[in-house]
Amino acid sequence: MIDTTQTTFEEMHSFLELKASQYNQTAFIDSDPVSIPHRFSRKEDIEIAGFLTATLSWGQRKAIIQKSLLLIQLLDESPYDYIMNAEESDLKSLQHFVYRTFNGNDCLYFIRALQRLYREKGGMEAAFIDGFSQGAYAGISNFRELFIGIGDPALTGRHLANPSRGSAAKRLNMFLRWMIRKDENGVDFGLWKNISPSKLICPLDVHSGRVARKLNLLNRTNNDRKAAEELTSQLCKFDPNDPVKYDYALFGLGVFEQF
Repeated sequence: MIDTTQTTFEEMHSFLELKASQYNQTAFIDSDPVSIPHRFSRKEDIEIAGFLTATLSWGQRKAIIQKSLLLIQLLDESPYDYIMNAEESDLKSLQHFVYRTFNGNDCLYFIRALQRLYREKGGMEAAFIDGFSQGAYAGISNFRELFIGIGDPALTGRHLANPSRGSAAKRLNMFLRWMIRKDENGVDFGLWKNISPSKLICPLDVHSGRVARKLNLLNRTNNDRKAAEELTSQLCKFDPNDPVKYDYALFGLGVFEQF
């Protein structure tokens, strides 16, 4: 393991590249929430399944995967067709869905909001892309404003991170990594061609934050928006075109190696 007290830039770069390559592999898909959108091939199915799975991605990964699979089953294993064609009477099966604080009312609201996004607003990519010219957090804020503006903010705001209030928006940044990054390893989808991976923010949670601080890549103690921006800025020094590929290194070191 690397000695962070006497590490040169070149050594840290090589270490991050090694660990990113080690964990950016399809072998890890089945044990990760990204396995849910990987069940699909249609762009819209991947987007919807990815977004709903990312929304539920807190807690134990096994529970996240189980509940996400259940939600996909409630959408008749065809999220986009369900979104486009479901009537109010069809939504009754969602009323009792619960995962932690995400309850049936939240689930109904999310599905109705997604219906409007795809039926009237050009879909999820369009909802993000307008703000991305000013950066990832502007894109997230633009999406959040549009999404909660479709209905009652009191029902959905708590489940959509708000960067304007300092949130690192870990789950949404993870979702954006899935949608925007693409390489030959086949974990991320790279569906959204009009947003550069260079604009992404590294997903930041307790695991990646701990590892980043041990590697002297992050000084800020809170896992908030400023910390995510600081970390991404450091990672850009190693690869300005694709800084969030190192999320694989930080995540793998934290979860699998307890670094």
